[in-house]
Amino acid sequence: MAQLRTQRRPGGVSNNTWPGFVDALSTLLLVIIFLLSIFMLAQFFLGQALSGKDEALEKLQEQVLELGDLLSLQRQANDDLRSNVSQLSASLQVADGSREQLQRRILELEADIADAEGISGRVSRSNSEQLATIDDLQNKYNVAMDSLTKERTLSKTAQDAVDALNGQLANLRQQLAALSQALEASEAKDLEQQAVISNLGQRLNTALASKVNELNQFRSDFFGKLRQALGDRSDIRIQGDRFIFQSEVLFGSASATLGSGGQDEMAKLATTLSSIMATIPDDVDWILRVDGHTDVLPIRTTQFPSNWDLSTARALSVVKFLISEGIPADRLAATGFGQFHPLDATDTQQAYQRNRRIEMRLDQK
Repeated sequence: MAQLRTQRRPGGVSNNTWPGFVDALSTLLLVIIFLLSIFMLAQFFLGQALSGKDEALEKLQEQVLELGDLLSLQRQANDDLRSNVSQLSASLQVADGSREQLQRRILELEADIADAEGISGRVSRSNSEQLATIDDLQNKYNVAMDSLTKERTLSKTAQDAVDALNGQLANLRQQLAALSQALEASEAKDLEQQAVISNLGQRLNTALASKVNELNQFRSDFFGKLRQALGDRSDIRIQGDRFIFQSEVLFGSASATLGSGGQDEMAKLATTLSSIMATIPDDVDWILRVDGHTDVLPIRTTQFPSNWDLSTARALSVVKFLISEGIPADRLAATGFGQFHPLDATDTQQAYQRNRRIEMRLDQK
């Protein structure tokens, strides 16, 4: 495979000119990707912070709905009681009318008795007829008195029911007042919770911006110390927020095994990273991302069926070496991009060489 790659890279005089706008565009693209990553992280943490408040708000809303339902039930019961009071009042009026009719009937009967007694004195009638008439009148009088007593009892019962209903209405008014106060308190608490949520969002954004600025400061220190440790080399350079190693510095052709020179460079990087780690606060959740890239020339071997496999294996090889040098595994990430993110899209040997690279980026989780 090494011979195949050598044949695919014909010799000749290379053109050292390089369009600067490509670097600028690549840098702009990476900055945009970085900002989008920061934005997604901010949204994630904000969602985590707000989820608890959203659950509390939903519970409050459910309580408000339950209070509204209870208020509706109480209002319905109030309407039913008022209807019963109206019916009882109508019955009481009917009973009063019946009582007045009975009283008039009694007066008429008493007048009839008086007339009968007068007639019995003036007209000669048989004693049996007079007694029968008196008994009949007496019976009618007794029936009328019984009806009057029943009407009076019914009137008292109706009045007692009216009094009880009035008491229930008073209790319902008190319950409605209490429900209204509870509803107003719930609405006020809801507004207070919304204000707290808004304040938490502002504080979270401020904290995230502070952590990003703090991480940028450590990234600058890391790149500065790393530049001093590695020296001024054309095949190792800083571009934006990335530290770029050309693959030839670390690996042989079509290989994912770190050479002796690559191990030396990675050991320097591990030493620099260890010194920076000691100064980074525990609350800054950082990670060193190792990205592997290849050129567009395809590779198909048993070990590496595609450029994806080669780029991923190289990134993983760097990560494993850094772990062996004492860098915590939870602070490292390996990613393979294959040939799909070139620095130079032209079809030249110089472009192929620039695109075969390992990029390192100090980032937030």
